[in-house]
Amino acid sequence: MKKKLFSEFDFFKSQPKNIRTLLITNMLYALILPIIEIFVGAYIMRNTGSPSFVAIYQLCMYCGIVLTSVLNGFLLKTFKVNILYSFGIMLSAVALMVMMFLQSLGIVELGIAGFALGASTGFFWTNRYLLTLNSTNDDNRNYFFGLESFFFSLWSILVPLVVGVFLAEIDGRTIFNHVFNVNMGYQAITVVAFFIAVGACVVLSGGNFTNPTQKDFIYFRFHILWRKLLALAGLKGMVQGFLVTAPAILVMKLVGNEGSLGLIQGVGGAVTAILVYVLGRISKPEHRMHIFGFGLLVFFVGTVVNGIMFSAFGVIVFVLCKVLFQPLHDLAYFPTMMKTIDAVAAIEKRNEYAYIMSHEIGLFIGRAIGMLLFIGLAYFVSETFALKYALIIVGALQLLSLPLAKHIINEIDTKYSNK
Repeated sequence: MKKKLFSEFDFFKSQPKNIRTLLITNMLYALILPIIEIFVGAYIMRNTGSPSFVAIYQLCMYCGIVLTSVLNGFLLKTFKVNILYSFGIMLSAVALMVMMFLQSLGIVELGIAGFALGASTGFFWTNRYLLTLNSTNDDNRNYFFGLESFFFSLWSILVPLVVGVFLAEIDGRTIFNHVFNVNMGYQAITVVAFFIAVGACVVLSGGNFTNPTQKDFIYFRFHILWRKLLALAGLKGMVQGFLVTAPAILVMKLVGNEGSLGLIQGVGGAVTAILVYVLGRISKPEHRMHIFGFGLLVFFVGTVVNGIMFSAFGVIVFVLCKVLFQPLHDLAYFPTMMKTIDAVAAIEKRNEYAYIMSHEIGLFIGRAIGMLLFIGLAYFVSETFALKYALIIVGALQLLSLPLAKHIINEIDTKYSNK
């Protein structure tokens, strides 16, 4: 076992420097992601008691992502991509701190906080895509995203568990003659997140990254192949919004407090972490659609169980399916997206960032449709109805992703592999 671990570490060291730098940076930032993705929703639920407020916060966040993606394209003409990536990391930590230190949370405050976190996310993800696209190729992307997903999955176990236990234990405790509450615990967590973000930026500064040579990035017409990928991005976006908000809302409503949220999120995650690393290490590009299809099926089953049972047990099953689905989906989706960018960028001879930015718009449209579906069902029917059936609708639509993704890959391999 020890020999195997050392051999895997040697394989990691054999990767190009930029790949190693990106993986370590993302490994550190992955410590912050569960706080943003899980506990912000729980924090809003605790302080407002309204799932609709969580959805409004998410919509403002997604607007921030899209607008920042456009702004980032202009800034790439002046600033290095790794500097903008670092700025996104730091902005997320600062925005998180400011939100947790607010004295009240109304719609205006939630909108501003959501937009600020969205702006940081826009800088983070668009520059991350660009750095990864230029630092990897189709042959090593399974390994890259497998190892990255391993750490994302690992931290999605440990961070919610540690944070959940910390919040449960600190509530009502007297430390240095001060009585602490849960909100003060959230504030302490954001301070730790800030220093982790600083560490990630220090690591990233050691890479040798280059900006796109072509500066134009705004286009309104794209090759048919990319338009199909944008449809796939829209489907991904629909479920992405629910993965951020639904677990926190369901757990707080049906299971209990943040301690339960952390414990549930961690159960089964260890198996997922090992699974995605092994798949990333041994699988080849031709295996991606099998991984993709399995992940989609697991998520759909979880939504159906949650909708039928709508109980603590149903929520546990759903969250466990979500923990398994997300890294499997990303392991297949991101290499597919980047392979498509490689193909259409060669065909249209455009800046790769043009596709990265339009991809964010595709995700945004899907996210907006998903969140508006939830808000509409909650407003016109009931929040309970929305929590039961919106997820099933989105899960069923996700199944359309598999034939679409297969069609895109087949078209690239048969028509554009020599482009």
